[in-house]
Amino acid sequence: MASSAEVAAPLSVAMVAGETSGDLLASRLLSGLRPQLPDAHMHGIGGPHMAQYGFVSDFPMEKLSVRGLFEVLAHYRELKGIQNGLRDQLLQERPAVFVGVDAPDFNLGLEAQLKDAGIPTVHFIGPSIWAWRGGRIKKIQRSVSHMLVIFPFEEEIYRAAGVPATYVGHPLAQIIPMAPDRDAACRELGLDPTRHVVAILPGSRMSELKYNAVAFVAAAKLLLQRDPHLQIVAPMAGETRHRYFHELIAQAGLQDVPMLITDGQSHRALAAADAVMVASGTASLEVALFKKPMVIAYKMMRASWHVLRHMAYQPWIGLPNILAREFLVPELLQDAATPQALADALWGQLEDQAHRERLHQRFVDMHHTLLRDTAGESAQAVMNVIAAGKSKSK
Repeated sequence: MASSAEVAAPLSVAMVAGETSGDLLASRLLSGLRPQLPDAHMHGIGGPHMAQYGFVSDFPMEKLSVRGLFEVLAHYRELKGIQNGLRDQLLQERPAVFVGVDAPDFNLGLEAQLKDAGIPTVHFIGPSIWAWRGGRIKKIQRSVSHMLVIFPFEEEIYRAAGVPATYVGHPLAQIIPMAPDRDAACRELGLDPTRHVVAILPGSRMSELKYNAVAFVAAAKLLLQRDPHLQIVAPMAGETRHRYFHELIAQAGLQDVPMLITDGQSHRALAAADAVMVASGTASLEVALFKKPMVIAYKMMRASWHVLRHMAYQPWIGLPNILAREFLVPELLQDAATPQALADALWGQLEDQAHRERLHQRFVDMHHTLLRDTAGESAQAVMNVIAAGKSKSK
């Protein structure tokens, strides 16, 4: 009989998601992977959605939620310490696969070191080399065994660059209903479905709140001056961001702007909304999948903006516009994102009924394009990488 020392250790799967949207996306992958690997030890860095599938976070996910070149530099030592600590742990453990979920600045460097050591690596959500930082493809080639992409045009781009890739659809296209129930969402939030609702989503990162929150709330104040019956809802991702949002608007003297600030419930807020003011990023795609008119805005540290604006390869920054290859919805960036400009742009989205109907159909078409069995297909791709890794080690 084999001794306990000779009994094989349970299979290990390591993952890193760096923010709220990554946690949600990773949970879709885990929903397909966990039934195939019921006894596997799944750990790394993640959030509450991943934890629902038995994922154990070794470091707080919030530590990775930093955006902008100079903002990252300010936290570089801490981030590097987390990356090195996790790397050393995984090199000793040798998981069957490492899956980096978005967060390319953190994950690609970690993936390169693990791949060099013979550990298969999967990156879920290809970095947007088609938008900017195209030189990053060389790093991806060194770091990634297999790329899971969520937009249909990405598969060919990565394969042409020599990176194996699988289009798995966008997980949010499965989560978000094709026809959201606005009235039900209003009732659940305590809002009046007979009155217009405007949702403001200034971002899930603390740095995004710092630069976007005041302008968004000031714009909401201007909108309320035009229509006092408007209802404003602002979902916040967790207690820390909720508290910081309150601090920022109080410092700006905007604490008396009437709005419903929710703890989470962003999807419910989007379902209830008639128009949305949203920071650029995954949230803008969520708004499109909820078929809502929107204004996309983004502000960041001025030094970061001066660098990044020269790195863009195309005129769009918002995902709905990138997918459509045109300005379906307004984008207001940095100095252009004034409260008055935001309010004017959103008012146009709210009041132009013909535009709203055209936009709704475009977003329905977009939803169908992105709808795949993401959980099943991404899980199968990961299982294939695990199997290939086992074959190589024999």
